[in-house]
Amino acid sequence: MSALQPNAQRVALHPEPGLTESILGGSPEEVDAEPACFVDLNLDQIVAAVTAGRSEYNLIPFFHAPARRAGVVRYRHEVFGDLEDEAVKQAVRQFARRMREMRETLATAAKLHYRYQKERVILDAVTAHCDAVTALGGDLSHARLQSRGLIAFRDFLAQHANSSHFQALRREAIRIKDELSNVRYCLHIKGGRIRVRKPEMEIDYSAEVEKTFDKFKRGAAKSYLAKFSDFFEMNHVEAAVLGMVAQLYPEIFQALHAFCEANATFVDPKISAFDRQVQFYLAYLEYIAPLRRDGLDFCYPEMLCGGKNVSSAGGFDLALAQKLHAENAVVVANDFHLKGPERIIVVTGPNQGGKTTFARAFGQLHYLASLGCPVPGNSARLFLFDRLFSHFEKEEDTRSLHGKLEDDLLRIHAILGQATSQSVVIMNEIFTSTTLHDALFLGQKVMEELTGLDLLAVCVTFVDELSKLNETTVSMVSTVDPKVPARRTFKVVRRPADGLSHAMAIANQHRLAYEELRERLAS
Repeated sequence: MSALQPNAQRVALHPEPGLTESILGGSPEEVDAEPACFVDLNLDQIVAAVTAGRSEYNLIPFFHAPARRAGVVRYRHEVFGDLEDEAVKQAVRQFARRMREMRETLATAAKLHYRYQKERVILDAVTAHCDAVTALGGDLSHARLQSRGLIAFRDFLAQHANSSHFQALRREAIRIKDELSNVRYCLHIKGGRIRVRKPEMEIDYSAEVEKTFDKFKRGAAKSYLAKFSDFFEMNHVEAAVLGMVAQLYPEIFQALHAFCEANATFVDPKISAFDRQVQFYLAYLEYIAPLRRDGLDFCYPEMLCGGKNVSSAGGFDLALAQKLHAENAVVVANDFHLKGPERIIVVTGPNQGGKTTFARAFGQLHYLASLGCPVPGNSARLFLFDRLFSHFEKEEDTRSLHGKLEDDLLRIHAILGQATSQSVVIMNEIFTSTTLHDALFLGQKVMEELTGLDLLAVCVTFVDELSKLNETTVSMVSTVDPKVPARRTFKVVRRPADGLSHAMAIANQHRLAYEELRERLAS
């Protein structure tokens, strides 16, 4: 099993005020609209898979809102690190399960029509919540926590559980529940009439009757026991009986009613927020767990807010990795780094050689890192961007009055108009609908604009010349097996672009090089 790589940034050296207000750090932003880059980078697939089965928590808006501060990212790293402890993770999961059962109990109560049954179910929900809070507080008190988030929440839970309000709530709930369990009554049924009264020293003859007739047993006998409906809600007869019982014991049923009236909202907002937000961490850890068991590495990246010397060792496309994992196929990891004035990675190479996958991985790493999540790879140093833009080739829209080239230009113009020096841009196969000469001319103009903005970018292109534009561009090439040039390795390496080398290798493999063809034609 591959463990998450340690990172010094998990230690909070300079605490930021206000971060511990939430387990996600500060006041976490929520965005309903999906970022424009999601589909291009397959982030929509990742988020859908991470949040699957957790719709009750509405986690997707958290994944649509990258953190804008490195402090928030480090804060989340710490929480992820604590939840790597199996005991802590199980304690939080157990708390979440109890809270879910409590909500389900309240939902059941809301559907009931008869007052006393509804109030009795609400009482069960209150006691379930008190038990959940008490249990989690106890579990966390014995855990060796290091994150500011969980330490702060543990302290809050201890204070909350020991507060006079919570203690009174729990004591009163237990008292009423105990008194209700001691309620006893007798039914007198004659024809269509039912009378209810308190018991008067009646003797229970059930055991004596069973003992008397036990000697007449001959194997399995037919049961004449009446079967009650498993439908939870009372029928009108049961409700009427309960109403008469309540008249026999007015004090306890009045206490139950007063308790429910006084505690219509009994869950502290901070606890309900934690219950929801902590699922952000649990869901992501559960998502990457199968890949880690397969030996793939994840790390906590160092986040850069100023310099742009980004790097990644052993990174990979997370969405593709999940697909390959399901198919028991091998995941190919790649490295990259930029230093000094380098800002733009230009990726060239054969078709179907992993260029687009590399570009997606670059974008995924930066986006997931901005959420504070562990990212694929052995180590990473990534840039905390303000916005992440993507431009991937799309089919021509016949409903539009624009041609494909015009559409490309309009989309790129929009990106350049919004991007800043703090942005990241991923471009894949731009200007494929025009001639090589025009693609080179337009590509150079776009690259010059990107260079002027001093942002980080990846550009996948068939135009090798773009990789040699200036000192800001770095050439990376998707490689092939030197013995079998038609076989892609899906490794993208840092080296000068040479579009002829691959074509010549295939030509030589099939004896189609110029000299061989001339020799064969002459013979």
